[in-house]
Amino acid sequence: MHTKPAERGPSGPADPVAHLWRGTVALRIVTFLFALGNAVIQYDDYRRQWLAGAVIATMAVWSVFTIQAYSRRRGRRPWVVVADLVVTCALMSMSPLIMSDVQFLLNIPLITTIWACGPAVAAGALGGQVAGAVGGFAIGLSTYLNRGMISVDLVRDVVLLTGAGFVVGMASTTAKRASVRLAQALRTEAATAERERLARSIHDGVLQVLARVRKRGSELGGEAAELAELAGEQEIALRSLVAAAPTESTMDGDADLRPALQLLATPRFQVSTPATQVMLPTATAFELTAVVREALSNVDKHVGPAAKAWVLLEDLGAEVVISVRDDGPGIPEGRLASAEAEGRMGVAKSIRGRVEALRGTLELVTGPGEGTEWEMRVFR
Repeated sequence: MHTKPAERGPSGPADPVAHLWRGTVALRIVTFLFALGNAVIQYDDYRRQWLAGAVIATMAVWSVFTIQAYSRRRGRRPWVVVADLVVTCALMSMSPLIMSDVQFLLNIPLITTIWACGPAVAAGALGGQVAGAVGGFAIGLSTYLNRGMISVDLVRDVVLLTGAGFVVGMASTTAKRASVRLAQALRTEAATAERERLARSIHDGVLQVLARVRKRGSELGGEAAELAELAGEQEIALRSLVAAAPTESTMDGDADLRPALQLLATPRFQVSTPATQVMLPTATAFELTAVVREALSNVDKHVGPAAKAWVLLEDLGAEVVISVRDDGPGIPEGRLASAEAEGRMGVAKSIRGRVEALRGTLELVTGPGEGTEWEMRVFR
């Protein structure tokens, strides 16, 4: 049994809305046949039969063009859909020249009849619900201008055209979002599998060697102890890198905050994060990571190389809380104000300024001999 492969662009992935375009093509064919049948039935009563024949012939040619365009991914361009809308409205405008007064009085369909709904569906498939609704309303407005009067049937047609374009556009948007999420899930699965494979390989090789060097160097002492300390630092850093969660992002521009914070872990800096994703706008995640990095940098600069720090990330639903605490001597009262007055703006700009720009809150808990703790809260 052979299955038809998903439609692909010249060099891109499968088109998630290809099925909607196939439906648009089928609709164009069926509606043209209906318009042709209507023209044949009403032909003898038309005022200008030659013009009716010319319009039907033009509809046939344009149908062939749009069918070919919509059947190929590279042909589904905004200008094609706009041209489809313009041509459809132009052909519809020939109806008052073709139809007799009696036909208008009897509410006989215009020369284009339901063939005119094609651009609304195409606009929805290409641009989403707003484009589809606008396309449907434009066709409905053109119908009103050519009939010259409002009736229940006309209002019904306008509502149906607008609604059809909106629904097709919603289906198109949903399909595109689902395709992106599926691709992200597949990438995450592949990244996780590769990370697990590398973790096994590293654990069986590099980490075991580093652990042995650290242990043996500590036993020997002297310069070997210094090498053991460096090996231990690299071992912890490598374990943190392997254990870090894969980077996640969404089509809405959200990113998982955990991986960036996990990579800040060192032998002296411990990072604790939830087991589940902590999704925030990418810019917010970037800024919060920069704040934590600056806080840890201050620990290195002002507390000393022997100081330890702990980073805790909490996802409380409506807000995200990050705490950075160290075991240093604390910040003396008035120290930050004097540093800012002297032009040293590290805390004011890199920490407080960033949190305020995110419309979050920042709380500092410190005191002589109590260490320093920064608590940042950012609301979703």
